[in-house]
Amino acid sequence: MSLGDQIARNLPYLRRYARALTGSQATGDAFVRATLEAALADSELKESLEGGRVPLYRAFNKVWSSAYMDVPEAVGADGHESAAQDRLKSVTPLNRQALLLTTLEDFSSEQAAEIMDMSADDIERLAQEAVAEIDRESATSVLIIEDEPLISMQLEDLVTSLGHEVCGTAATRTQAQEVVAEKTPGLVLADIQLADGSSGLDAVDDILAISSVPVIFITAYPERLLTGDRPEPTYLVTKPFQEQTVRAAISQALFFGSSRPLG
Repeated sequence: MSLGDQIARNLPYLRRYARALTGSQATGDAFVRATLEAALADSELKESLEGGRVPLYRAFNKVWSSAYMDVPEAVGADGHESAAQDRLKSVTPLNRQALLLTTLEDFSSEQAAEIMDMSADDIERLAQEAVAEIDRESATSVLIIEDEPLISMQLEDLVTSLGHEVCGTAATRTQAQEVVAEKTPGLVLADIQLADGSSGLDAVDDILAISSVPVIFITAYPERLLTGDRPEPTYLVTKPFQEQTVRAAISQALFFGSSRPLG
């Protein structure tokens, strides 16, 4: 596989990480572009990227670490996006990086340590501190849109273990509409491909037309949402998922109080 093919395969996931780290699709993409430009200008750095995903994230980390205190406002940022960026700055950047790398991006502590140039023990400590920093949200009601019963039950157990209540579960867009007609949820966990062929994306659009509610997409088809052709979801978890990843996404979504696409 050529270097270009390797980068292309990993680029959607680096963009996801950059978006979660910065709180903005536009700003995250700007850091990704800066990373690729740095690689083109440095033959040694470019050669290192042949090592796969870890070196790519390590290269990104060097660019991010040199500039995170001066993260620029995204062009055309509205009040919601600016608020997200302001709140993000209140969470220690190293803690947040460690948490995202070991949950959302599913790197091992050792891999994250290589990316961030520190020890695996430090990564684990930082990730634990990050959870403590952001897991201070009040309980809310959660709608689960998922057509696989076992996964739906797993998510129900996870949500209630965090102190939240499940206001309803739905396997189709119609069922989701019925739940929301009774009570507007404070958080939505949604698959994108539902039982009757309906779309979780459409179900979420129905909800967002009523209220700005944090949404976490949990799907086996992340490439359908990571195209760059439209505003992308801030919180996207890939199936099969680790419960720790979903827990972290819930904490972050509630921390920002909204997750309509940024950028």
